[in-house]
Amino acid sequence: MLERRPPRNRLDPRRPYAFLVEAEPGPSGGPAVDVATIFLTNRECPWRCLMCDLWRDTLEETVPPGAIAEQVRYALDRMPGLVPERSELKLYNAGSFFDPRAIPPSEYPEVARLAAPFRRTIVECHPSAVGRRCVEFRDLIGRPLEVAMGLETVHPVVLDRLNKRMTLDAFRRAAGFLAEHSIALRVFILVRPPWLTEAEGLEWAKRSLDFAFDCGAATCSLIPTRGGNGAMESLAASGEYAPPSLASLEAAAEYGLSLREGRVFADLWGVDAIPRCPSCSAARVERLRVMNATQQAPPPVRCPECGGPTDPAGE
Repeated sequence: MLERRPPRNRLDPRRPYAFLVEAEPGPSGGPAVDVATIFLTNRECPWRCLMCDLWRDTLEETVPPGAIAEQVRYALDRMPGLVPERSELKLYNAGSFFDPRAIPPSEYPEVARLAAPFRRTIVECHPSAVGRRCVEFRDLIGRPLEVAMGLETVHPVVLDRLNKRMTLDAFRRAAGFLAEHSIALRVFILVRPPWLTEAEGLEWAKRSLDFAFDCGAATCSLIPTRGGNGAMESLAASGEYAPPSLASLEAAAEYGLSLREGRVFADLWGVDAIPRCPSCSAARVERLRVMNATQQAPPPVRCPECGGPTDPAGE
């Protein structure tokens, strides 16, 4: 897997590799809130999942002391007009926030001080790293904390082959720990991971949504499985992987919203790489944007060229 990788991006350990502000519907159907997202530069995640391309924006070593807090300050200073008391903060690090080699625990107090004015702080973490550090960081912030975990898929064979090094029981235990300590759960789910047909990809995305909400998820993010890390390109060449269609992503999002168990978002980063009908793709992407913004499914897009809407699972 490592030998198939393209070159890693060159990064400054004292600067985030990206940051932005976008709106998300508030929890429990509340009004939209601004979310400041900071993509932290840090050491590569040790789990090295097969489908992951986030390692390209990571380092091969732990950052110097104070670098993480400096990155947060740098980004927040460049978000004019942001009102923390009415906003949320995402600290995403292409891995696990509670991996001490990625985010040194010595950074927690200053990062927590910077996060404390925000209504909620959201970090990401592998289930194996969920534990006492989550509680310590939450207590330092003194405000609600949300942890995002990658479930990816509940398909047992595919989950094992993704090199996630996680079982569904382990995921459920980590989710239970978070719930026990009043820490909210956000879940990442892949739409059509490798080794699944289009119809199977949608069916297992739906089953994964069911499982995530059963574990107490407040929010689920549906991520179209994408290439870009070398390994996925090899699987595509052998016919073992293809990205999902926009129809599958739409159908998965619509199903998740129909459950009324929590917020559901379709990840539209890199959506241009998804196979599409030139006649209706723009309207389909806009429909997904509306779903994300309103948590409601507008009427389906009907296309005379591709015959849409279609449900790849045949439902």
